[in-house]
Amino acid sequence: MGHLEVNLLSGTHYADLMKRLEKSAASEAGFPERLTILRKERSMTQQGLADAVGLGISQVKRYEAGTSQPTLDVIRNLAQALRVSADELLFGAGERGPDEELRLQFEAVSRFTSEEKHVVKSLLEGMILQHEARRWAER
Repeated sequence: MGHLEVNLLSGTHYADLMKRLEKSAASEAGFPERLTILRKERSMTQQGLADAVGLGISQVKRYEAGTSQPTLDVIRNLAQALRVSADELLFGAGERGPDEELRLQFEAVSRFTSEEKHVVKSLLEGMILQHEARRWAER
């Protein structure tokens, strides 16, 4: 018979691993899944979230099932109740903001003077226009 190798994780390590996996899943999931994951990370029930936002529990269930979409006011209230930004609630990783390849450069640019930022902004706008013109020409 072959042998079975078992890798046991301590409770603390397992909990840390699960939190990392949940964060990864939340960033790659759609709105209904992110809403559910974020609610559970905060140990909130659907009823608790509904009460915090001023909704009925059936509406929270519809949002989490993906059968209904919240209004902007509700998104704002959900984000406040979950203590996250609306962007974190609505967008997955890579859907908003610079990709990892450019993140460090944008962080460095944020420390530039106003004049230096203006130069970088002008350069980027020119590059974006050139790119869009090329895309339109290829159609």
